[in-house]
Amino acid sequence: MPNTKRRRLFVRSAAATIAVALGATALTACGSSDEDSAESGPVSLTYWTWTPGMDKVVDLWNKGQGKKDQITVTVKKQASGDTLVTKILTAHKAGKAPDLVQAEYQALPTLVSNDALADIAKNVGDAKAKFADGVWQQTTLGTDAVYAVPQDIGPMMFYYRADLFKKYGLTVPTTWEQFAATARTLKEKAPDTDLTTFSANDSGLFAGLAQQAGAKWWTTSGDKWNVGIDDAATKKVADFWGGLVKEGAIDNQPMYTPAWNKALNTGKQIAWVSAVWAPGTLTTAAPDTKGKWAMAPLPQWSNSENVTGSWGGSSTAVTTDSKHKEAAAKFAAWLNTDGDALNALAKESGIYPASTSAQLSGAFTTPPDYFSNQADFYTTAAKIAKTTAPSAWGPNVNVAYTTFKDAFGAAAKDKSDFSAALAKMQADTVADLKKQGFEVSE
Repeated sequence: MPNTKRRRLFVRSAAATIAVALGATALTACGSSDEDSAESGPVSLTYWTWTPGMDKVVDLWNKGQGKKDQITVTVKKQASGDTLVTKILTAHKAGKAPDLVQAEYQALPTLVSNDALADIAKNVGDAKAKFADGVWQQTTLGTDAVYAVPQDIGPMMFYYRADLFKKYGLTVPTTWEQFAATARTLKEKAPDTDLTTFSANDSGLFAGLAQQAGAKWWTTSGDKWNVGIDDAATKKVADFWGGLVKEGAIDNQPMYTPAWNKALNTGKQIAWVSAVWAPGTLTTAAPDTKGKWAMAPLPQWSNSENVTGSWGGSSTAVTTDSKHKEAAAKFAAWLNTDGDALNALAKESGIYPASTSAQLSGAFTTPPDYFSNQADFYTTAAKIAKTTAPSAWGPNVNVAYTTFKDAFGAAAKDKSDFSAALAKMQADTVADLKKQGFEVSE
């Protein structure tokens, strides 16, 4: 099937007619039928994933439900991110993609637009009640089709050094206006100390902040894509952080560097806007400050709001190349909704489950060791996770993210206008969509 035809079908699918246009026409045209629906006998599935310890979790399936259903799953460890997406698409082009793949939420539109993922709504639709609406929506692309089952999520939160906030007489900010005021107050009291930094080396952070503000970077209108990366919500976020960097109220250095680790570990930076997985990072980056941090909800744009963004997370999808889609979908649902499976994922892989019922059970009944001083860590996290805003991903997230790192990285370093960097991010994303053959609204 030519790329242009697939793309036109995907554009329609992202609108109201996705179930018909993609679920029926595109998948059938590409020879991916549901012949396995009535099959019987042993089934062997292959699962591509980067999650550590997944083989131990899958063993539970193979020795339990899988043995009963005669469905055996074999794990094949892979790299993550764009590397895996490229490998999946290459394998699919040859008709040799595995039965199941782990896919980050922002990668789903790219995989769907290339007809690499099957619609498994009829097999996993009843799992919807296990997830927050904003999380489930990421696997449906806003339609009736279901292209994956949510696995883990990264609701965003505010982390801060409780002892240093007390030392400097600071109050935990509940709005972004208060956040900015806190940064300035800290600079006045301790000029060599920063509240936090603006970092451009992880695009997901900025995307999550924009999501919280109401941004929808990719949407559709009829058969055309609309790119709203420079929409009002994102401009508000860019201007906010750009202003703080320009005035020197916060640092402008990237995260995950030795310098950043040292700043966190020595108290030169006393807060971090991050996600639920932050304890793991802090354990390595700032080991000497264990037990001194606390977590709170993300600051809001107004007192009347209660919403968070998402930074990270992935799903389990069934490919169109699979000869056993029904069996694969059954495993995907088990992996991400079964209590024993989710407890094993938490223990062996350290994930924060997308399933709402799992967020307060098993491994999540006690706080992370690094936050042993905050008994309500996971109770608070679960409440925050329910407020996750819907996302709006498109088929070329990788291009937008790459431009963000380059343009915003330079702007942060030079303390120059973030709005110009945002405009470039918008322009590059639109240009790439057109280059790939998508129709784009001006």
